[in-house]
Amino acid sequence: MSGIYIHIPFCKQACHYCDFHFSTSLKKKDELIDALIREIELRQYEFKNTTVETIYFGGGTPSLLTSEELKRIIDSVFKNYKVSENPEITLEANPDDLCSEQIINLSNSQINRLSIGIQSFHEKDLKLMNRAHNTQEAKQCLEEATKYFNNISLDLIYGIPGTTHQEWEQNIDIALAFGIKHISSYALTVEPKTALASFIDKGLINTVDDALIQEQFYILIDKLEANNFVHYELSNFGKEGFFSRNNSAYWQGKHYIGIGPSAHSFNGKQRGWNIRNNTKYIKAIQNNELPIETETLTKTDRYNECVMTGLRTVWGVSIKKIKAEFGTTFETYLLQQAQKHIKEHLLYIEDDKLKVTKKGKFLSDGIASDLFKINIV
Repeated sequence: MSGIYIHIPFCKQACHYCDFHFSTSLKKKDELIDALIREIELRQYEFKNTTVETIYFGGGTPSLLTSEELKRIIDSVFKNYKVSENPEITLEANPDDLCSEQIINLSNSQINRLSIGIQSFHEKDLKLMNRAHNTQEAKQCLEEATKYFNNISLDLIYGIPGTTHQEWEQNIDIALAFGIKHISSYALTVEPKTALASFIDKGLINTVDDALIQEQFYILIDKLEANNFVHYELSNFGKEGFFSRNNSAYWQGKHYIGIGPSAHSFNGKQRGWNIRNNTKYIKAIQNNELPIETETLTKTDRYNECVMTGLRTVWGVSIKKIKAEFGTTFETYLLQQAQKHIKEHLLYIEDDKLKVTKKGKFLSDGIASDLFKINIV
C-alpha cells in the first residue's frame, strides 16, 4: 500500500497557532495547480511497481479549490499511477468553505472522505485562534456534510487557554451528536514565530497550561472510548471501519509521495521534502526540475522511527520486526530500555508487541525518545 499526499498551500487567513506552509494570496493558484499536476507526472516512476490506495489533500486549505480543480489533480493521479479500485480520497476542509452547493459537488466527485477543521464549537476559542469560521457555520456545515458523506473526520483542539473542562466536554458532545465516526484531536502547541507565541510573550494571552492539556487529553480518551471509538493513534480516534487509511499508513511506515511546496515523502530508506516557497516551487517544476531535498536514513534512524511511530499506535512496536529488520543487538537494547517504563506501568508487552498503557499515552513521545539509540549505524 502506498499513498499520495497533495499540499494545497493557500488559506483565507492565518490561524494564530499555525506554522504550516501557506499563502493568503491566491494570485498563483492556477500556476500552482498546473505545477502540482506536472510534479505528479514527473514522479510516477517512484511508484512504478506499487498501488496507490490513498490520496490526501492537505494544507493550507484544500477546500479553497473548486470541484473542477480538484478533479484535474485526481485525474492526473489516476492517469499516471496504478490506483486501487476503492482508494480513500480525503479532502481537508474548513467549515466556511462547505456551503450546501459545494458539499453536493464534492459528494458527486471521487472524494469519499472529508476532514473538517472545526477545532472548537465555542466562539471565544475560534476568535482566539483566528479561525475563519464561526460556531454557526461549524454546525451548519456538519449538518449538511453528514447528509452526503458517511466518512467524515473532524479536528478538535484541547488545552486552549481559558477553556474549561466543561466546555471541552461540550465540544466532544456536539461532535458526537452529529454521528461523526472519526476525530483527530491535538493539544494546542505554541510554535515559534507564530502569532500565538507572540501574544503569549506579550502577556496578551495566558500561556498554555500543561496540566490542563493532560487532563483534557484523558477526558477525550474516556469520553470517546465510552462511545465505541478506538484510540488507534495518539491523536486519532475512530470507530471500527473508519480509521484513516492515510494516517494508518504513515504510522505503520508505508511509503508515500508528497506533492506540492513543503510536502514530505518517504520510501522506506529516504525522506524527502519539497522547497517551502510557492514561487520557487512553481519555477522549478516549470523547468521540469524536482525542488526536493533528501536524506538517507541510517539503520539507527530507521529503528528510532519504528519505535516512535509504533508507540503512538494501538498496534505498538513489534519486537519480532525489530529483531528481523535491525538484529539482536537492537532487540536487546529495546527490551532493556523498556524495563523501567514497564515497572512504572507506562509500557507493557502483549503478543510480542511493546505498547503504551493508558497512563503512558500522554508521555509516549518522551518514552519513545528514551528507547532511541543515539549511536549512528
